[in-house]
Amino acid sequence: MTKQYWKFGWVGTVIIGLSLHLCSQQPPSLQSEVTSEAETNAVTSAKGYRPPALPDALTFAGEPVPLHMPDVAERLDKEILINTYSHYRTLMGLKRMQRYIPEMKRLLRENDVPEDFVYLALAESLFGHVTSPAGAAGFWQLMPDTARGYGMIVNGKVDERFHVEKSTLAAIRYLKTAKERFGTWTNAAAAYNRGMGGIARALKKQGVDSYYDLYLNDETSRYMFRILALKEVLGNPQKYGFDFTEEHGYNPLPTRPLVVTTSIPDLPAFALEQGINYKTLRYYNPWIKSYDLTVPEGKEFVLQLPK
Repeated sequence: MTKQYWKFGWVGTVIIGLSLHLCSQQPPSLQSEVTSEAETNAVTSAKGYRPPALPDALTFAGEPVPLHMPDVAERLDKEILINTYSHYRTLMGLKRMQRYIPEMKRLLRENDVPEDFVYLALAESLFGHVTSPAGAAGFWQLMPDTARGYGMIVNGKVDERFHVEKSTLAAIRYLKTAKERFGTWTNAAAAYNRGMGGIARALKKQGVDSYYDLYLNDETSRYMFRILALKEVLGNPQKYGFDFTEEHGYNPLPTRPLVVTTSIPDLPAFALEQGINYKTLRYYNPWIKSYDLTVPEGKEFVLQLPK
């Protein structure tokens, strides 16, 4: 996403006071993890390829996409073409989905949020532990103040925006609040990019109640179609020419939890005591950002170690 206006603040007064992370540039998935559209065109020429046909019907979170509207069909067509022929992005998404989708879908289901929102996280980060130029980080691209507003720790030693479960639960809280405010999951997803205030102002000024009827900045106008294209292409890889099977993907990492209630002054030494090294500790716990771990009084951290 580009204009990251909010990032969570892509409950109550806390949410109102926080602004969406979304900056006015392309999402990290399109900036660092993924080739740009221009780069895609240079690397994967369309010469000799037959453009894929649009699906006859498509939904997001159970809500129909109005493909009978010419601009909607064309905007979706563009994003499907990009995802079909940007082979690196699509293949990397497919590989990472296999590792992270099961747990993420479980969290969404348990909190009554449609599973289609896994594709919003993919649009944000391609399931990479990335940080945007604006400072948004993690799968859900949270800004530091936004994450802190949801009770997450963000400092030089710990950054829980890279904690998949905690960041997903923060995203869920924002999306449920946005759905209650704007009436549809589609509008809630758009608010994740533009911010609740931005979407509210646009809906009011233009006198409509649907994202698909809004005239928006380029980033937000493309945002839902990026999500929809990811759902369509990554959800049906064979249909779009990707011979992808389970052995090609990254499997979930078997782990064992270790509850830590006291500070660890030397994480490399601690890792060796656990039969691993510091690199492995960081790989399994990407929210660790230092060589030591300070545990506040009365708090605890749960480390994931190889099983």
